[in-house]
Amino acid sequence: MANRTVKDAKTIHGTNPQYLIEKIIRSRIYDNKFWKEECFALSAELLVDKAMLMRFIGGVFGGNIKPTPFLCLTLKMLQIQPEKDIIVEFIKNEEFKYVRALGAFYMRLTGSSVDCYKYLEPLLADSRKLRRQNRDGQFELIYIDEFIDSLLRDERVCDVILPRIQSRHVLEENNELEPKVSILEEDIEEGVESSDEEEPTDKRREKEHRNKHSPVKEKRRDREREKRNRDRDRDRRDRDRGDRRDRDRHRRSRSHDRERSRRHRSRSPYRK
Repeated sequence: MANRTVKDAKTIHGTNPQYLIEKIIRSRIYDNKFWKEECFALSAELLVDKAMLMRFIGGVFGGNIKPTPFLCLTLKMLQIQPEKDIIVEFIKNEEFKYVRALGAFYMRLTGSSVDCYKYLEPLLADSRKLRRQNRDGQFELIYIDEFIDSLLRDERVCDVILPRIQSRHVLEENNELEPKVSILEEDIEEGVESSDEEEPTDKRREKEHRNKHSPVKEKRRDREREKRNRDRDRDRRDRDRGDRRDRDRHRRSRSHDRERSRRHRSRSPYRK
């Protein structure tokens, strides 16, 4: 009874909300100590307190597939199905970043395509760090905007297969979403407006220094630099692999020609 979905729960994407998490992971969660002790008879009001105590996110870890508290609370939310207003408050919570991450993950699992873009895209401006536990049980640091971007782009996050959502350009063509305005475009527009106005030299230099050393922009530049390095290394490996294949092919061809020539000479009637 404790593992059943509430009676008045609505189906999500045509199925029981708990079925959005795979059966093998659900069974591991039901057997988990955190689920039995901390999530038993948990209501939507008490769930907020549990979410505020979280210190990391993650899916499952270890060889015997142990679920993290983040995944246990996600399944509990799918089971009790809190009101949409509560989830929106989770997402808008700026003080507790793990509460925000939990609300965003739940919204991605249960929300419509429009709601996912509407409520998750503003979080791309959040550059705070999150602690995540990987499959090996080790902790690593990621950024909130990186986590949100994976929710909108990847097929699996925290070892849970995400429901498919429509592409953004399709929703824009159907007038269901406003065209997306990039943060970079806003910065460019601000730069153009500031250049039109006559600003004092000191203020202009201070603003340029602040924009140049912005943590968000520095992080974006680091990511672009890492991507270029990865692409360059991949191209170099591909070229090296192609050169090795060509050398091996040329070596086999020469060996084959020598063997064929040797056989031809051995069959020649003019050979003494």
